[in-house]
Amino acid sequence: MDKIEKLSELYSEVLREIAPDSQREGLKDTPRRVAKSFEFLLAGYNSDPGEILRSAVFHENYRQMVLVKDIEMYSICEHHLLPFFGKAHIAYIPDGKITGLSKIARVVDCFSRRLQVQERLTMEIRDCIQNALAPMGVAVVIEAQHLCMMMRGVQKQNSITTTSAFTGVFLKDHRTREEFIHLLGEKLH
Repeated sequence: MDKIEKLSELYSEVLREIAPDSQREGLKDTPRRVAKSFEFLLAGYNSDPGEILRSAVFHENYRQMVLVKDIEMYSICEHHLLPFFGKAHIAYIPDGKITGLSKIARVVDCFSRRLQVQERLTMEIRDCIQNALAPMGVAVVIEAQHLCMMMRGVQKQNSITTTSAFTGVFLKDHRTREEFIHLLGEKLH
Protein backbone atom coordinates (compact mmCIF):
# COMPACT_ATOMS: atom_id res chain seq x y z
CA MET A 1 0.00 0.00 0.00
CA ASP A 2 1.46 3.39 -0.94
CA LYS A 3 1.76 6.34 1.41
CA ILE A 4 -1.26 8.25 0.02
CA GLU A 5 -3.53 5.21 0.37
CA LYS A 6 -2.41 4.55 3.93
CA LEU A 7 -2.87 8.19 4.93
CA SER A 8 -6.28 8.27 3.22
CA GLU A 9 -7.41 5.34 5.36
CA LEU A 10 -6.21 7.07 8.51
CA TYR A 11 -7.94 10.34 7.61
CA SER A 12 -11.14 8.36 6.89
CA GLU A 13 -11.01 7.06 10.45
CA VAL A 14 -10.50 10.57 11.81
CA LEU A 15 -13.47 11.88 9.80
CA ARG A 16 -15.69 9.06 11.04
CA GLU A 17 -14.82 10.07 14.60
CA ILE A 18 -15.44 13.82 14.21
CA ALA A 19 -18.15 14.13 11.54
CA PRO A 20 -21.42 12.26 12.05
CA ASP A 21 -22.11 12.59 8.32
CA SER A 22 -18.61 11.61 7.15
CA GLN A 23 -20.04 9.68 4.18
CA ARG A 24 -21.80 12.64 2.56
CA GLU A 25 -20.78 13.67 -0.95
CA GLY A 26 -18.58 16.63 0.07
CA LEU A 27 -16.50 14.49 2.43
CA LYS A 28 -16.32 11.35 0.31
CA ASP A 29 -12.91 12.16 -1.27
CA THR A 30 -11.66 14.39 1.55
CA PRO A 31 -9.32 11.78 3.09
CA ARG A 32 -7.42 11.42 -0.19
CA ARG A 33 -7.33 15.20 -0.74
CA VAL A 34 -5.97 15.72 2.78
CA ALA A 35 -3.34 13.02 2.29
CA LYS A 36 -2.17 14.64 -0.96
CA SER A 37 -2.27 18.07 0.65
CA PHE A 38 -0.04 17.00 3.54
CA GLU A 39 2.32 15.27 1.13
CA PHE A 40 2.76 18.62 -0.63
CA LEU A 41 2.83 20.77 2.53
CA LEU A 42 5.50 18.55 4.12
CA ALA A 43 7.62 17.95 1.02
CA GLY A 44 10.64 19.49 2.77
CA TYR A 45 11.44 16.10 4.26
CA ASN A 46 12.31 14.91 0.74
CA SER A 47 15.16 17.40 0.16
CA ASP A 48 18.55 18.14 1.63
CA PRO A 49 18.72 21.91 2.25
CA GLY A 50 22.53 21.86 2.49
CA GLU A 51 22.72 20.23 -0.92
CA ILE A 52 20.39 22.91 -2.29
CA LEU A 53 22.95 25.57 -1.30
CA ARG A 54 25.99 23.56 -2.36
CA SER A 55 24.47 23.02 -5.82
CA ALA A 56 25.17 26.66 -6.70
CA VAL A 57 28.32 27.81 -4.92
CA PHE A 58 30.50 30.36 -6.68
CA HIS A 59 33.89 31.67 -5.63
CA GLU A 60 33.81 35.44 -5.36
CA ASN A 61 35.94 37.91 -3.46
CA TYR A 62 32.83 39.68 -2.13
CA ARG A 63 32.86 40.32 1.63
CA GLN A 64 29.89 42.60 2.22
CA MET A 65 26.40 41.80 3.36
CA VAL A 66 24.07 39.86 1.05
CA LEU A 67 20.46 40.32 2.21
CA VAL A 68 17.40 38.58 0.82
CA LYS A 69 14.28 40.11 2.38
CA ASP A 70 10.61 39.23 2.42
CA ILE A 71 10.91 35.56 1.47
CA GLU A 72 7.39 34.18 1.78
CA MET A 73 7.20 31.13 3.99
CA TYR A 74 4.46 28.71 4.92
CA SER A 75 4.79 25.99 7.52
CA ILE A 76 2.78 23.63 9.71
CA CYS A 77 2.94 23.96 13.50
CA GLU A 78 3.95 20.61 14.93
CA HIS A 79 1.88 21.20 18.07
CA HIS A 80 -1.54 21.66 16.43
CA LEU A 81 -1.00 20.80 12.74
CA LEU A 82 -2.20 24.27 11.80
CA PRO A 83 -0.39 26.62 9.42
CA PHE A 84 1.88 29.46 10.31
CA PHE A 85 3.08 31.82 7.64
CA GLY A 86 5.05 34.99 7.13
CA LYS A 87 8.35 36.29 5.85
CA ALA A 88 11.96 35.32 6.33
CA HIS A 89 14.80 37.83 6.04
CA ILE A 90 18.23 36.32 5.59
CA ALA A 91 21.66 37.91 5.36
CA TYR A 92 25.16 36.52 5.19
CA ILE A 93 28.61 37.96 4.73
CA PRO A 94 30.55 35.78 2.30
CA ASP A 95 34.11 34.69 2.94
CA GLY A 96 35.07 33.77 -0.61
CA LYS A 97 31.90 31.80 -1.49
CA ILE A 98 28.45 32.96 -2.53
CA THR A 99 25.38 31.01 -3.54
CA GLY A 100 22.59 31.60 -6.02
CA LEU A 101 20.00 33.89 -4.46
CA SER A 102 17.13 31.56 -5.32
CA LYS A 103 18.86 28.83 -3.32
CA ILE A 104 18.36 30.85 -0.13
CA ALA A 105 14.61 30.98 -0.78
CA ARG A 106 14.63 27.24 -1.56
CA VAL A 107 16.32 26.52 1.78
CA VAL A 108 13.55 28.46 3.52
CA ASP A 109 10.97 26.37 1.63
CA CYS A 110 12.75 23.11 2.42
CA PHE A 111 12.84 23.71 6.18
CA SER A 112 9.41 25.35 6.38
CA ARG A 113 7.77 22.47 4.49
CA ARG A 114 8.24 20.24 7.54
CA LEU A 115 6.43 20.00 10.86
CA GLN A 116 7.99 22.94 12.67
CA VAL A 117 8.16 25.46 15.43
CA GLN A 118 9.28 28.92 14.38
CA GLU A 119 12.21 28.99 16.79
CA ARG A 120 13.76 25.81 15.36
CA LEU A 121 13.01 26.87 11.78
CA THR A 122 14.98 30.08 12.34
CA MET A 123 18.00 28.21 13.71
CA GLU A 124 17.91 25.48 11.05
CA ILE A 125 18.07 28.04 8.25
CA ARG A 126 20.92 29.88 10.00
CA ASP A 127 22.91 26.71 10.63
CA CYS A 128 22.41 25.38 7.11
CA ILE A 129 23.79 28.55 5.52
CA GLN A 130 26.65 28.69 8.02
CA ASN A 131 27.61 25.06 7.41
CA ALA A 132 27.24 25.07 3.62
CA LEU A 133 28.97 28.39 2.85
CA ALA A 134 31.22 29.03 5.88
CA PRO A 135 30.53 32.78 5.69
CA MET A 136 31.80 35.37 8.15
CA GLY A 137 28.29 35.46 9.62
CA VAL A 138 24.61 34.70 9.06
CA ALA A 139 21.51 36.56 10.24
CA VAL A 140 17.97 35.19 10.04
CA VAL A 141 14.78 36.94 11.13
CA ILE A 142 11.36 35.38 10.67
CA GLU A 143 8.07 37.20 11.20
CA ALA A 144 5.03 34.92 11.21
CA GLN A 145 1.37 34.64 12.07
CA HIS A 146 0.24 31.38 13.67
CA LEU A 147 -3.25 30.05 13.07
CA CYS A 148 -2.96 28.07 16.31
CA MET A 149 -3.01 31.47 18.06
CA MET A 150 -5.53 33.07 15.73
CA MET A 151 -8.20 30.38 15.20
CA ARG A 152 -8.11 28.60 18.56
CA GLY A 153 -6.82 29.10 22.07
CA VAL A 154 -6.08 32.74 22.78
CA GLN A 155 -7.59 33.90 19.41
CA LYS A 156 -5.38 36.94 18.86
CA GLN A 157 -5.87 37.92 15.22
CA ASN A 158 -3.15 40.53 14.88
CA SER A 159 -0.29 38.88 16.72
CA ILE A 160 3.01 38.43 14.91
CA THR A 161 5.86 36.35 16.27
CA THR A 162 9.40 37.43 15.44
CA THR A 163 12.42 35.17 15.90
CA SER A 164 16.07 35.81 15.12
CA ALA A 165 19.29 33.84 15.00
CA PHE A 166 22.83 35.07 14.29
CA THR A 167 26.34 33.71 13.82
CA GLY A 168 29.80 35.21 13.40
CA VAL A 169 30.09 38.94 12.81
CA PHE A 170 26.36 39.43 13.36
CA LEU A 171 26.92 38.31 16.95
CA LYS A 172 30.30 39.96 17.57
CA ASP A 173 30.00 43.30 15.77
CA HIS A 174 27.02 45.41 16.86
CA ARG A 175 27.48 47.71 13.83
CA THR A 176 26.98 44.81 11.43
CA ARG A 177 23.87 43.68 13.25
CA GLU A 178 22.55 47.26 13.34
CA GLU A 179 23.12 47.57 9.57
CA PHE A 180 21.13 44.37 9.06
CA ILE A 181 18.26 45.58 11.26
CA HIS A 182 18.32 48.98 9.54
CA LEU A 183 18.15 47.39 6.09
CA LEU A 184 15.18 45.26 7.18
CA GLY A 185 13.20 48.41 7.86
CA GLU A 186 14.24 50.28 4.71
CA LYS A 187 12.14 50.42 1.57
CA LEU A 188 14.90 50.46 -1.04
CA HIS A 189 12.79 49.57 -4.05
